Amino acid sequence: MFKPRTIDSEPALYDAAIKILMRRAHSVSEMKKALIRRTADEDLIQKVIARLKQNGLIDDARYAKQFARQRTEIRHQGKYRVARELRARGVPDHHIETAVEEATANTDEGAQVRQRIDRKLKFPRGEVDDRKIASLYRSLLRAGFSSETIRRELKRATSDDIPDLDPPDETP
Repeated sequence: MFKPRTIDSEPALYDAAIKILMRRAHSVSEMKKALIRRTADEDLIQKVIARLKQNGLIDDARYAKQFARQRTEIRHQGKYRVARELRARGVPDHHIETAVEEATANTDEGAQVRQRIDRKLKFPRGEVDDRKIASLYRSLLRAGFSSETIRRELKRATSDDIPDLDPPDETP
């Protein structure tokens, strides 16, 4: 497997960090892991991270807000998934909470769940039975929506699909 060359000077490591940031934004924790792969000198890594922070190139709060907004507005993911992914990227919880709240403040979770359910049930392969509903429920949970909202919207969607039968005519 490819092993990046080891870097032993601060300017070279800083340039490597800039190149990493040119590909995509990183949290402080992700940047630290990326720099560890390039050098074993912990003091050098700390200096480069401090310089990146000072120059405003990495900021966990800004990163969390940008990530949460992109995942909720473009990918239509729920707040639980966004929070889980930010935690996996090493962002502190206090940044995650504020970012997720800001990103989901102007989105309707119920509407997003309804949209996903409608898209899945638009062209059903086979009948909509309990297994298909359970599968849909699990996929919505993985997407990060609350179980309460999912159950409410699934109940609404599956009861709307059942046609109301007209009562039989009682006149002979």
